Amino acid sequence: MAILKFPNPVLRKKSRAVKKVTPEIVRLIDQMIEIMHAAPGVGLAAPQIGQSLQVIVVDVGTGPIALVNPRITKRSGLQCYIEGCLSLPGVEAPVERASKIIIKGLSRDGKLLEIEANGFLATVFQHEVDHLDGKVLIDRVKDPSLIKFVAKKEPKEELL
Repeated sequence: MAILKFPNPVLRKKSRAVKKVTPEIVRLIDQMIEIMHAAPGVGLAAPQIGQSLQVIVVDVGTGPIALVNPRITKRSGLQCYIEGCLSLPGVEAPVERASKIIIKGLSRDGKLLEIEANGFLATVFQHEVDHLDGKVLIDRVKDPSLIKFVAKKEPKEELL
């Protein structure tokens, strides 16, 4: 599965709720984690790989978290990060978002999860939930003149 690039119309559609966490959804989650890590990225939403379903995965270095039908139930504070997006390669822009959130959704085993997220993790969750609503980071930029196009960084050679 390839990551869709903006302006693919799937990225602008509101995604469908998942009725039940089935083995197919678990496989989708596993594929999304693999794609996110390979990209490399810190988050991925199902619409980014052409699946118009409410499924997100994030990994900010503490291990992958998958949420099905995620809902942000509480937001507080304000912070601004320079964000990028796997569907908008080379684009970076400052985006203001809540600095603390509570997000609820189903885990890969169908159990209800509630996560309190702060800082960068809160931003990543909000960015991925936006994808489920058909929004991309450039929709959240207050001053379009701050959108930057950066050259792709070459991956560093890993030591054996």
